[in-house]
Amino acid sequence: MSSKFFTNNNDRNLFDKFKGIIDHMKDLYAFHAVVGYFRSSGYFALQPHLQNIKDIKILVGINVDQMFAEAQRKGLLYFGDENKTKDEFLKWFIQDIKEAKYSEQVEKGVLQFINDLMEGKIEVRAHNSKAIHAKFYLFLPEQHTTHSDGWVIMGSSNLTEAGLGIKKSPNYELNIALKDYDDVEFTKKEFIALWEQSTPILPADIQQFKQKTHIGQTFTPYELYIKFLIEYFGKNIDYDPDTVGDLPKTYKKLSYQIDAVNQGFQMLIEHNGFFLADVVGLGKTVVAAMIAKRFLIANGSLNTKILVVYPPALEKNWKNTFRLFGIDRHTKFITNGRLEKIVNGDDLNYWAKEDYDLILVDEAHRYRNHTSTMFGNLQRICKAPRNGEGLVHGTKKKVMLISATPLNNRPQDLYYQLLLFQDARRSTLPVTNLQSFFGPIIREYREIMQEDKPSIERIRELYRIIREKIISQITVRRTRRDLKNYPKYIDDLKAQGIEFPEIAAPKPKLYELNSKLSKLFYHTVFYLTDTDKINYYRYQAIAYLKPELRENQYEQAVLVSQSLAGIMKTLMIKRLESSFKAFKISIQNLSTATSRMIEMFDRGKVLIAPDKSVNDLMNKGFSLDEIEEIIMELNLENPRNNVFTPDDFDSNFILGLRKDDSLLKELIKEWSNIDEDPKLDAFFKVLNDELLNTSINPTGQLVIFTESTDTANYLQEKVEKHLKTKVLNISSDNRSKLFETIQENFDANYIGEQKSDFKILITTDVLAEGVNLHRCNVIVNYDTPWNATRLMQRIGRVNRIGSVAGVIYNYNFYPSQQGDDEIKLYSNALVKLQGFHTAFGEDAQIYTHEEMLEQFELFKEGLKDDEDKRLQYLRFIREFKDNNPKEFKRIKQFPMKARTARKLGNVIKENTEQGTVVFLKSPYKMEFYQVDKDTNVNALSFLEAAQYFEANTTEPGFDLPEQHYTQVEAALHTFEQDFLGSTSETVTTNDKADAISAQAKKFLRDMKSITKRDNVKTACINLSDLVDKGTFTPMPNEIRKLRQQLDKKQITYSQVDNLIIMIAKKYDAFENEDEEKSEIHSEIDVNISPDIVLSETFID
Repeated sequence: MSSKFFTNNNDRNLFDKFKGIIDHMKDLYAFHAVVGYFRSSGYFALQPHLQNIKDIKILVGINVDQMFAEAQRKGLLYFGDENKTKDEFLKWFIQDIKEAKYSEQVEKGVLQFINDLMEGKIEVRAHNSKAIHAKFYLFLPEQHTTHSDGWVIMGSSNLTEAGLGIKKSPNYELNIALKDYDDVEFTKKEFIALWEQSTPILPADIQQFKQKTHIGQTFTPYELYIKFLIEYFGKNIDYDPDTVGDLPKTYKKLSYQIDAVNQGFQMLIEHNGFFLADVVGLGKTVVAAMIAKRFLIANGSLNTKILVVYPPALEKNWKNTFRLFGIDRHTKFITNGRLEKIVNGDDLNYWAKEDYDLILVDEAHRYRNHTSTMFGNLQRICKAPRNGEGLVHGTKKKVMLISATPLNNRPQDLYYQLLLFQDARRSTLPVTNLQSFFGPIIREYREIMQEDKPSIERIRELYRIIREKIISQITVRRTRRDLKNYPKYIDDLKAQGIEFPEIAAPKPKLYELNSKLSKLFYHTVFYLTDTDKINYYRYQAIAYLKPELRENQYEQAVLVSQSLAGIMKTLMIKRLESSFKAFKISIQNLSTATSRMIEMFDRGKVLIAPDKSVNDLMNKGFSLDEIEEIIMELNLENPRNNVFTPDDFDSNFILGLRKDDSLLKELIKEWSNIDEDPKLDAFFKVLNDELLNTSINPTGQLVIFTESTDTANYLQEKVEKHLKTKVLNISSDNRSKLFETIQENFDANYIGEQKSDFKILITTDVLAEGVNLHRCNVIVNYDTPWNATRLMQRIGRVNRIGSVAGVIYNYNFYPSQQGDDEIKLYSNALVKLQGFHTAFGEDAQIYTHEEMLEQFELFKEGLKDDEDKRLQYLRFIREFKDNNPKEFKRIKQFPMKARTARKLGNVIKENTEQGTVVFLKSPYKMEFYQVDKDTNVNALSFLEAAQYFEANTTEPGFDLPEQHYTQVEAALHTFEQDFLGSTSETVTTNDKADAISAQAKKFLRDMKSITKRDNVKTACINLSDLVDKGTFTPMPNEIRKLRQQLDKKQITYSQVDNLIIMIAKKYDAFENEDEEKSEIHSEIDVNISPDIVLSETFID
């Protein structure tokens, strides 16, 4: 026996049930429907089957709650209001057409419904005093008796395509079909009573409603042009962002900087952020300040709050610049290590993270590590919705990432920096799904780098794709070579007396080891790298804890330990390459640390403290008992700080420690007899012959960079002895204290009294950023950094506007052949620098003659002219509003799907063919498309689109041609595919990241179904949406850890509820929580289509 109940599955849906009754019911005369929600497209699907039915009545429920509440506020009883009922129906009707798919078939369906209503084929009423929640459908003969046929279908389905089951929907529908006389008769009487209480929607009403939609109106090209400008400029029409004011007197107004301001501001508005990546020395701080001032004016000075994030050494520069530009009072300044002050919200010196509108991040490449606390804090600040919306529309903050070297090592450097202002799977860029775009590239890059000889050509091809698809959309970068290619810029620079120094080709320097040293070198490298020799057990303690202790306290202990041991191995080889002195110190430190771990074993107490360095405490004279007390105090807050016994470890651990200790002592003994230093000898020869030669170095000043503080100290001692002169040695310990001395002696722009107390400066990379050293024109890289872009940053210290010499010389000491065979420093540097050159372009070779410099534009010369054109359109629409306020208001109220056809000869844009231009805008993105006669879709800029839409007041419009709908649908398909691609694909930067996101989403789904608390359910929904979009990088892992803790029974379900609420608050997941949706809105599928679809089709 078949059930009277049915759902909208593939076999039995409401539409098929309707057809079955209509086709087989004897003497069918009437179809009556009572629905809470009705779409004309649903009626259109049924209409062919209803043609022979004489009596069709549809009763629609409207939202009377608001009208009832309004009457109560006035102290009146509510008995229904026919006019307001019609107004509510009007809103529904217009919303129905607004949300309907843009197609000829749908519009024919709407027109069919209107015509049937006007011709009396159907009657429609809206109930004016009850909110209709019931849905039932009656099929009746003309006279319903106990002996006649009749049906009633009741349930959850509305009269929509989704309700009928002919369109996929996430809604679960359940209906029942009844044909007993008493059931049908009861609902028939209920229908009659409701019908008599309702307000008729008359043909005159529906004709009036039709005129308020795009289907019922015609538009001239000029009206559409005005509508296009109104929707594009939005609130900016009411405010003038045309000027950023004059520059401070101490700054020179340079055209290349003005162009950068215009292009950068445009990217901020379109994509919520961009990279300001001019090569060092072109004045990025000034450009950034100019853009900040322009944004301040565009958004309204009373509405705008700015945050500047910078390394500590740059604080004075930023504060002085913003003060001179007069925007410091709208700004808070914070160093990159203090961001938790804003995130925690407990420092009254800073505004809340939601209050900021614009964020400037200097040396932004420091935020390429997505697992760091610093990245997490900055991302939370950047992604927190704006509290107060100013004249610049939207709740998303604007973010300016400032760095001459945004790409440091790998493609993911760029990916994670992008996530400071873009969502991973829903970006505003043409590549909407950044995760699926970068994933394959990152995997291929990793494969290339694992090869014995990485392919430079494959690396170039990967970065070429990134440049074309991503970097070019959101980067302003000019090299000095770029500026020299444009006469306007050259004239500007000459008029201001500005000259850039030339950069000579890199000067490679090699040194050779004699047979004795070569043998010892290879022997040492073998000991440091072979798996049967030194294995760095001192740094693998947690991996050798017994499983029950390891798994309970240290996540991924084995992987972390192996990684740390690998880092130590590379570090030891790099120390060996830096200087023999640095290596001797490092190997002694490693031996001491290993011996101390063995000593702890022998004493029965092994101290492990991630939050404290046990070795540092020992070096400071603390006894083991004192250190144990410190660790046990730390244990109260973090159980990973603990004291273990030897029995807690695998027996192989102490054996490995003792083997390491023996081998290290053997190496120390062998190196203790080595006094010669061929690298230092080679350096002194170059120093005497070239580095201090006045034809190369007219000032006699010299900057020497090294990665190792030990090497720097060693060089200072040797150079002072060799030259019998004082050497300035700068490290992280004394940089702040001696910063004034550095400027006095090496900064050509120093305003105070310049001194010559020091001619030679030796430093680590602590001076690779944020300081001018351009009284010097010669630098030496005594060793090769692992992060090769450091070489670019180093040369940028002397290659600046105002450099005292005309040529910059760059000397590089290459690694020895023996060491490079093991860690491949040379090829690593070449590959990374080549990747940067291909992605961003560069002035000159940095490290080797093998670098291939590539030239392309990541800027637009004369963007001011384009910007002036854009501002001309803005001024035009402002003047139109001022001179024609009524006409402006009338056109502003036009439907969002206004369209027309135009004669080709009237279009200003050249080379126009029989195509369509379309402007699409959704809450997520805005696009301009031109669709040709073959339905190929091409993206346009605003200026290109505006030239298509531009029209004169007298130009007539024409009926839409047949190709109009096909071409607009092609544009919509392109727009929506970008959006859908952002959520449907799951390729990520790596398989692990993908798995973590999937686990987080599943856990949130499970918790939503388990929890009894409504606020936790809401948090699960909102957090899942953030995971879907890829908004916050660390968040999925935090959620996954909750699941792991729950699985291990370390926390209860009640605690999970509270922790989910905490995570939701942390990531502002409650900030934009929607109000409870009515039944009407729950029926509507999530609409990814654009709200605005303005289009023009061109005809002969």
